[in-house]
Amino acid sequence: MNDPIYISEDLALEVVKSGNRVFIHGGAATPVCLVKALQRRHLQLKNVEIVSITTLGDVNFDHPAYKSSFFLNSLFVSHATRNIANSENGDYVPIFLSQIPQLFRKNILPIDVALIQVSPPDMHGFCSLGTSVDIARAAVETAKYVVAQVNPLMPRTHGDGFVHISKINSMVWQSDALPEIDYSGQLSETVQKIGFNVASLIEDGATLQMGIGSIPDQVLKNLTNHKDLGVHTEMFSDGIIPLIENGTINNSKKRLNVGRSVTSFITGTRKLYDFVNDNPSIRTMAIDYVNDTSIIRQNPKVTAINSAIEIDLTGQVCSDSMGTYQYSGIGGQMDFIHGASLSDGGKPIIAIPSQTNKGISRIVPFLKEGAGVVTTRGHVHWIVTEYGIVNLFGMSLKQRAKALIAIAHPNHREMLERSFQERFELGRIDVC
Repeated sequence: MNDPIYISEDLALEVVKSGNRVFIHGGAATPVCLVKALQRRHLQLKNVEIVSITTLGDVNFDHPAYKSSFFLNSLFVSHATRNIANSENGDYVPIFLSQIPQLFRKNILPIDVALIQVSPPDMHGFCSLGTSVDIARAAVETAKYVVAQVNPLMPRTHGDGFVHISKINSMVWQSDALPEIDYSGQLSETVQKIGFNVASLIEDGATLQMGIGSIPDQVLKNLTNHKDLGVHTEMFSDGIIPLIENGTINNSKKRLNVGRSVTSFITGTRKLYDFVNDNPSIRTMAIDYVNDTSIIRQNPKVTAINSAIEIDLTGQVCSDSMGTYQYSGIGGQMDFIHGASLSDGGKPIIAIPSQTNKGISRIVPFLKEGAGVVTTRGHVHWIVTEYGIVNLFGMSLKQRAKALIAIAHPNHREMLERSFQERFELGRIDVC
């Protein structure tokens, strides 16, 4: 193999023209140096559309100077994109994470330039998409032009993420530390109780899906005495490492990818990035495989653990917005909620604190005006708070309301009871 040719990021980004659609690799793989080079060209560009899911690092497009240069069309809103996605210079596409690759492959959102971050090429010329294969696999396959930040600190992961240098049009060498997220600090009593309650639902031999955050981390800490657990999850975080090392997670009971943990993107600390580097027991796969309901359901006892912003008394789950304010996205919640419900012995779980840090109930009579329903009341099953566990599957509207009130924060139960009476017991007839 001939040695690859590396150029500067500023030269590489000259390929972007006004009116182009540019994909930015997400998560810990966000190619910050390429994004910075793109932003430096803002005076030369007009109406460049940026598409991405969660981005990490200093890549904020929410700056007055960029107003006519860049438009952010977010496929999943995150901290770095929240302000601009809710402004006149941004927007959000509601879509299941599993179906985003279709937007690229069916030319619904054709990509002109893909900005990615990869590991250095091996002796055969293959780089790895590293921590984030997810939707990046489809972006690389369909983009007209691919610019790669080649980073020796990017782990080489096994699975779907290998990209030959012949598929990359420009390569920029830049050694940058990957962004890290650490949830191992001191946890609140509320989170500890929720973690314990959720863990009590997980059976030996279960296949786990969980995200990153204090609740999933606490759930994992309660699983050290379990046996033969498996992992098939869209996100892989540090909390999984001890359970693999002590043999609790061995993936022996799975029907697909036996003996291997499956994920689509990896976010955590440097310890995690080193753990997955060249580790054949971890398979980092494309999102349209990992989050495919027909794939998820084939594994036994799929236990999907997700969170929410608020839940109404009928079981409608809002996970992506605060009223009309777009806070995150649909993501993979419904992919796994439905997939787990179809799995033999599966348990789809929504785990939330009963109230916000400001003392506002998360179990509410009605969702806020403009709120988005991510998990419908027809798909919802298990709800867990620090005050208990309920399974809404098969319950009537009145039964659901009573069950949810029982696990709401005591400070709000009287209010919820009044709402229940107004809705169900006063015999009021609403006339259209």
